Amino acid sequence: MQTPPYRRRVSRSAIATLGAAGLVALGAAPAAVGDEAPPSLVLGEIEPITGVTPGSPVDLPVVVVNKGTTTVDKVWIKYTATRGLAFPEVPSNCLKQYVGAYDEMPERWIAICAFDQAVKPGVAYTPRKPFAVEAEKHAFDDEMWVSVTDYEPSPDENSTPLPGTAPEIELVESPTGGTGSSADRFRVPVTSVNTADYEVTGAALRGKAGDTVTMKVTFTNTGPGWVWSRPGTPWTSVLVTLPAGTSVVKPDFYCKPKGKVYNCGLTTRPTEHLETATFTFTLRIDKKVAGARGSVALSNRTLPFDPDKANDTAPITLEVTGGESGGTGGSTGGSDGGSTSGSTGGSTGGSDGGSGSTSGSGGGSTGSTGSTGGPSSAGGAGTATTGGNLAATGTSSATLPIAGAAAVAAVAGAGTVLVVRRRARQHS
Repeated sequence: MQTPPYRRRVSRSAIATLGAAGLVALGAAPAAVGDEAPPSLVLGEIEPITGVTPGSPVDLPVVVVNKGTTTVDKVWIKYTATRGLAFPEVPSNCLKQYVGAYDEMPERWIAICAFDQAVKPGVAYTPRKPFAVEAEKHAFDDEMWVSVTDYEPSPDENSTPLPGTAPEIELVESPTGGTGSSADRFRVPVTSVNTADYEVTGAALRGKAGDTVTMKVTFTNTGPGWVWSRPGTPWTSVLVTLPAGTSVVKPDFYCKPKGKVYNCGLTTRPTEHLETATFTFTLRIDKKVAGARGSVALSNRTLPFDPDKANDTAPITLEVTGGESGGTGGSTGGSDGGSTSGSTGGSTGGSDGGSGSTSGSGGGSTGSTGSTGGPSSAGGAGTATTGGNLAATGTSSATLPIAGAAAVAAVAGAGTVLVVRRRARQHS
């Protein structure tokens, strides 16, 4: 699968009003505005689809009805699906597009099918063979948009559409008939039975008093399900508690101090399957403190889709070599994160993590949706190693930031959107 041209971090607090333009991009614009006449082509009602097994086909019934008074000579049906759904067999009379996430839009598949045949007034039609939709292994909380028009919809300009290769399908009169709804497009929630495991890694630091070292900690959704960051989805941020005897020279760009803990805003993309966000700190080792230990933890520990709580936190260890103290920074370490080193980050996160909504926004207020956020802060010249597969999963009671403004608008109907600051994707 192609990858988006860049990633970005999204702040919980950066919410604004979204107009109809974003809805148009997802194929979910209002059917009629103002005094415009209602559409002559409409769809039959499409109910939400639940209980889908990842890896299995999705039954998507589509019925087209001409409610006008004249015959329509040609019809187009447009299908749009979020990341967990795929179009395995696209007919040759359809164009297929994969569109990576950009701006406020989520990653998605688009298919535009043309039916060069007459659709009579008052008659219901359905594809002779249903358009094939499949739930991928990472399917979880997805959506489809279906629309019908008597004009050719424009493809997304951010990728090149390709013709389908499966046998052409045609519309036939529906054996069950039907009068259709009053809408020419539908948003269809598609919910799969799946889980997602949020994980954090800690770090093992080593150096002499007075050294400057680089610390990297990470957040990953190890899957199998992807999680769409949007209203109603539990949100979490990453809480970093520094070992005693250290002080921060430069925090990660997306991490903000909340008392003795740094709260790091997550991106929307790492909530997707196997996407990772890295947070990089430059630290000074001020002095040697016996048993100094910090932690990384998720601010929210009650994520309903994440049953594995064994990896909710991860330690940050510090080995100070040489003498007991060094340099002039010995007095600063305890005040800038050292005094809470005994806690696990999550304990501090109970109150601070509860503000995962605010701290999530604080951490990501300048952010964009990307999975590799940390490298924006350049590390120091000291030594640092990341701590293996130490992990943390947790949750905050707050709801997720909007993964895609237009997608959210399509979901909520009234459309709220996160103001996004993009950040260029870095290639490893």
